[in-house]
Amino acid sequence: MELKDPLLLLTALLAIPVYRFLARGRGVAAVGFSNVAAAARAPRSWRVRLAFLPPLLVSLAVAAMAVALARPRRPDDLTRVRTEGIAIVMVVDRSSSMEARDLVRDDQSVNRLAVVKERFVAFVTGGEASPGRKDDAIGLVAFARYADGLCPLTLDHGSLLSIVNDLEIVSQRREDGTALGEGLGLAVERLRKHKARSKVAILLTDGVNNTGDISPAQAADLARANDVKVYCIGAGTRGMAPCPVRDPFTGRAVLRPRPVRIDEATLKDIAHQTGGRYFRATDDDSMADIYREIDQLERTEISETRYLNYHEKYLPFATAGLVLLGLGCGLGGTMLRRLP
Repeated sequence: MELKDPLLLLTALLAIPVYRFLARGRGVAAVGFSNVAAAARAPRSWRVRLAFLPPLLVSLAVAAMAVALARPRRPDDLTRVRTEGIAIVMVVDRSSSMEARDLVRDDQSVNRLAVVKERFVAFVTGGEASPGRKDDAIGLVAFARYADGLCPLTLDHGSLLSIVNDLEIVSQRREDGTALGEGLGLAVERLRKHKARSKVAILLTDGVNNTGDISPAQAADLARANDVKVYCIGAGTRGMAPCPVRDPFTGRAVLRPRPVRIDEATLKDIAHQTGGRYFRATDDDSMADIYREIDQLERTEISETRYLNYHEKYLPFATAGLVLLGLGCGLGGTMLRRLP
């Protein structure tokens, strides 16, 4: 608890002894007596015994009002004001090949998309080694045969991460494919309209562009023209990767090795043209290292204005002062009235 105007409290409290002095002063007697010794020996009534109460209540009222005028308040936690961050769009491949189980996590067989989602959440929220991206506007684009803008650029990272957690691999064959250029092009369009001075796209895929109206080269030109830096991540082991397939005899899903084909040359060219970098993630740990490196590369010096939120606490004192003043004046003018 603190006082906004402590000098006001001191000044107001000085009025209390002045009031007490004036209240104790003797006025001119309405009726003169030659000797009041007999009255002094008379038993004291309860009114006489409580005669001190009205001046005391008024004094307490003045004290309470003085505290209210000084504006007692309790400071809240520091409130952070965002000044400027980075605009980032995550572009995630969700084609059927992301079902491959080669990015092993804690000796568990999980598909590539699950690892990507977990590492992206850690990238946004931070942890012991990173403060996260709380000042950055982040969006999400997913693509397979078609590109979808799943989340616009936003500072509401809670909603963003909820959408990320719901992201799934395409289940319909007609929606399968790898429209790499379409995904990057949509991300650049989202970033182009944003006011941030630094704009970044993180493009993650495990395959080769094989569909879409926009080629990867055209998307890279669009990114360069709009000052969008693209970090490309190729997800998948080298050589063969275990992929779940449906056994035609038993109907059960079994893992069968399939060749890993990632167009690294195209991804490297996109990164080079836009001032970004290319990374290859062959397991969960390397994926985590890539996000940490991007996190370090894309840091801006942010000057923040910090201020305190205050909860004002003057109302109880002002209320108490008014109640005490009313009681003091009411009793002093009725049951405990003094003459003179």
